[in-house]
Amino acid sequence: MKKDLFDYIWTDKKRTLFGLPLSFTRYFLTETKFITRKGFLSVEEDELELYKVTDKKLVMPFGQRIFGCATIVLHVRNDVDTPVKEIKSIKNARKVLEMIDKQIDMNRDKYNIRGRDMYGGEPHHGEMEFNDYDPM
Repeated sequence: MKKDLFDYIWTDKKRTLFGLPLSFTRYFLTETKFITRKGFLSVEEDELELYKVTDKKLVMPFGQRIFGCATIVLHVRNDVDTPVKEIKSIKNARKVLEMIDKQIDMNRDKYNIRGRDMYGGEPHHGEMEFNDYDPM
């Protein structure tokens, strides 16, 4: 991925041993997308549209907290390959979560979408529609 193709708001690598960025997983935040790039020789990229994020969570396990890292978990509606995106072991996770939240709100305003607008249609994993319930 070339730097001149996107204007990145934030980018970082997954942290490993002692909070060092010794990983081939890289994260990119643009104005409209969150991109995960994994691999060294064979590279795999996964993109998600920010306006589709329905829930965010900050997870700070003890092993990551020691080195100033945390994990952000994003739940994404209508994303077949990654309904749950984990941004694992990154520095300044609270600030990154605020940046992601700001971009989510900007994109929802741009498309005039709110979180409640994405519910309905076919049920998500584990959800049951009202009509599917049969007590007999």
